Amino acid sequence: MLAELQIELARHRAARIEAGPVLSGKVVACDGGLIEVSGLPLPIGSLGVIGEGQEDSALAEVIGFRSGHSLMMLLGDTQLLRPQSAVRAVGTPGMVEVGDALLGRAVDGLGKPIDGGPSLDLAIHWPLGGRREGALERAPVREPFDCGVRAINALATMGKGQRVGVVAGSGVGKSVLLDTIAGQAKADVTVVAMIGERAREVSDFVSRHMTDARRGRMVLVAVPADHAANLRLRAAQYACSIAEYFRAQGKSVALIVDSLTRVAHAARELALLLGEPGAARGYPPSALAAITRLVERAGNSASSGGAITGVYTVLADGDDMNDPVVDTARAILDGHILLSRDLAKRGHYPAIDVPASLSRVMDGVVSDDVIEAARLVRSLISAREENRDLVMMGAYRAGSDETLDRALGHSNAIDAFLTQPRGQAVSLDESLEALAALSAQVQAPGAAING
Repeated sequence: MLAELQIELARHRAARIEAGPVLSGKVVACDGGLIEVSGLPLPIGSLGVIGEGQEDSALAEVIGFRSGHSLMMLLGDTQLLRPQSAVRAVGTPGMVEVGDALLGRAVDGLGKPIDGGPSLDLAIHWPLGGRREGALERAPVREPFDCGVRAINALATMGKGQRVGVVAGSGVGKSVLLDTIAGQAKADVTVVAMIGERAREVSDFVSRHMTDARRGRMVLVAVPADHAANLRLRAAQYACSIAEYFRAQGKSVALIVDSLTRVAHAARELALLLGEPGAARGYPPSALAAITRLVERAGNSASSGGAITGVYTVLADGDDMNDPVVDTARAILDGHILLSRDLAKRGHYPAIDVPASLSRVMDGVVSDDVIEAARLVRSLISAREENRDLVMMGAYRAGSDETLDRALGHSNAIDAFLTQPRGQAVSLDESLEALAALSAQVQAPGAAING
């Protein structure tokens, strides 16, 4: 306790005291969660404290302007606001605090610890919206990325600096798959953003992944579903800023966002609150643009040599793969892993629909032999799934289709290759060796007949 107090006193002594005037304003209106403040001309994204005392004060964020007034939205729970309440500017507009002290910690969207640990001493400021880089400053994807999942490593191989989406409906296993990747992916730093998820999942994640040796290379940014929309959106941006900070140090970073759809929902709430009309199924254009800006922050850096490999979950509402969020994410991402509800019902984990999943960088990160073996196995899986009903009814006659015969003859081997117990890691080398062995087995003479 004394050591923590000494650290806190040292932080206060080293803090820089602002000598200039403090900007302040007054609350003039509050309508539907939107707070109008006069006399406080701050940029969008700036923070302000509403209220005088500690008990009745509340933190809010500037999200727009109207008739010379700043439009703000509370970042916390609803407070008992009063007309003419004082609003005082705090922090550095558009900047967040980052640093190595975040490693092994769980924080909220404002960078405040939620793990019960001591306060963070972060002296480096980073733009919340990221530092825009030119297209030619992004290095190409040339090295494979080991995510620890055999089916992905072998049949949809990822690369360092790639952006991949895990697409599925609710309850199919997106969060479980990302939990495996977060714990097993080979990266210098893993940044996990849990946006709009259940609070129970946050505590479960901390207990599983942040209590052993892996804790020192992991950062968790979590804002559950019952928090304000602007705080949820800010948390996703903050996680990207943390990842960019470590990438600038030349490190390989795994950025995992669960989920991209909840980010779009938060951006939609803000846009509708500001009066922007809904376009694609109720999503204003700015909400879908927020996804693009967030995803584009991942990738390789030619200057530092670091990389951010992004893995994002995308919720297909009602299992609709043409949902605007799914369609937008699929168009901007470098690949997608589609999860199947039918496979999940059979107890097939991970429930990856291999024929419908792809990695757009696989051809550039693995050898030609691996590519050919993956194409063969994918064709067998596709033939088996497309004719599953026909085979189950007994209407298929052996010998009619050689590819289907091979798939049926090696069905058990294929299932053993695709399935993987939760929490178990299968390295990239082991995955490729298993793929080569399966490919050789199905191509052996008489394999289609003898199985």
